[in-house]
Amino acid sequence: MGAGPYCAAKGGLRMLSRTLALELARHGITVNTVAPGEIATPMTGQEDRPPRPGTRPGYPLGRPGDAREVAQVIAFLAGPASSYVTGASVFVDGGLGLMGPQAAGDADKDLWASA
Repeated sequence: MGAGPYCAAKGGLRMLSRTLALELARHGITVNTVAPGEIATPMTGQEDRPPRPGTRPGYPLGRPGDAREVAQVIAFLAGPASSYVTGASVFVDGGLGLMGPQAAGDADKDLWASA
């Protein structure tokens, strides 16, 4: 409960960025968003240390992300190498968004595959 405003804001931001990408493209301006998953920071109750592999069995990459990994994606999008990328949402979530409900914790046991 209580996730409605958070989800509405995230959805609104994604649509706003897509609209801005269309409107600003003729001026040579690109607009993209970065959608991080669980990132190891003090905000998520984790210190700024390298995430340990195998700590998130429901995640395809098996660990939370590192803030530096998100920063590298942002640096790419802000630089000249991404000059033809606009209107994109880049998910930096270790593959979690690909999993759906099976990411809830039993993915490592493959229980979801036999359901």
